[in-house]
Amino acid sequence: MMTEQAMLAQLQNSLSPHRFTHSLGVMETAVRLAKVYLADVPRCRLAGMLHDCAKGLGQSDMLKLIERQGISLYRGEESYPGLLHAPAGAALAKEQYGVSDEEVLSAIRKHTLGAPQMSLIDDIIFVSDFIEPNREPFEGLEEVRKAAFEDLNRAKVLCRAHTARYCEQRGLPVFSF
Repeated sequence: MMTEQAMLAQLQNSLSPHRFTHSLGVMETAVRLAKVYLADVPRCRLAGMLHDCAKGLGQSDMLKLIERQGISLYRGEESYPGLLHAPAGAALAKEQYGVSDEEVLSAIRKHTLGAPQMSLIDDIIFVSDFIEPNREPFEGLEEVRKAAFEDLNRAKVLCRAHTARYCEQRGLPVFSF
């Protein structure tokens, strides 16, 4: 596996400045939540850092990575290129960054839509992606941020509700498991 310094350098070269800043915010938020919920801090840090590592790739490259790693897509996921960076990110983290930890790869894979069965690390990355400090403010964000440090399950429910409302308002499908 690459060193954290090498990973950060590669991320900075492959992501837009905005996306790189977002990734650092997710990493820092994941560490804070891991400490609150007694989760594995290094795993949360790594998953937070790499959660969007495939965001700079094109759709065909993402699909090739996903296929090469044998990652199953959720029903309908392939129809929305904006969602492919999660499974592609898990594949890229494994192939390019040398991550072999299945818990870290799972958290990267599940950070956009979640999944029926989620671990504590999965939950932390899912919520951290939503509440990180560089996020553009929107109605309800502060409520989710507060909930995240008091009741992670409640925060996860709020994240899903906000995402569903956002999708409904834009005529996008609402994914549920």
